[in-house]
Amino acid sequence: MAKLSGGEAYPIYFGAKPELLRIAADLRYSLTHSERLLWDKLRNRQLLGFKFRRQHPVNNIILDFYCHEARLSIEVDGNVHTDFYQQERDKERTLILCKFGIKELRFLNHEVENQIEKVLEKIKEYLQSQHPSPGRGKGRDGG
Repeated sequence: MAKLSGGEAYPIYFGAKPELLRIAADLRYSLTHSERLLWDKLRNRQLLGFKFRRQHPVNNIILDFYCHEARLSIEVDGNVHTDFYQQERDKERTLILCKFGIKELRFLNHEVENQIEKVLEKIKEYLQSQHPSPGRGKGRDGG
């Protein structure tokens, strides 16, 4: 599990290795066009006050977007995700997230690019149904 500077465990990474943390940090600077569009709507608690992280490592995978308060992963999928092999990998990944109590919402690039308000509405619906009000100022572990 990743450690904070004081040596205590950082539970929002669910055991991610330091190398994966470095890779995720690099990926934050190379978002796809669709990811950037969605990030502009999620960042700075713009969506119902929930804090989202981009390119967030969980265990051995990197999530496009993650809200720890709601245990919600949001994935923006490109054309590669129409491939059968990739769909099988995506199913395995979803099962891993489920074991950690993380719900995954998936959207296609064209949905984000052409119907961003519908995408945001689906995310809001989930957040409101599961977590009516986010915590504020919980610090690193809470959000």
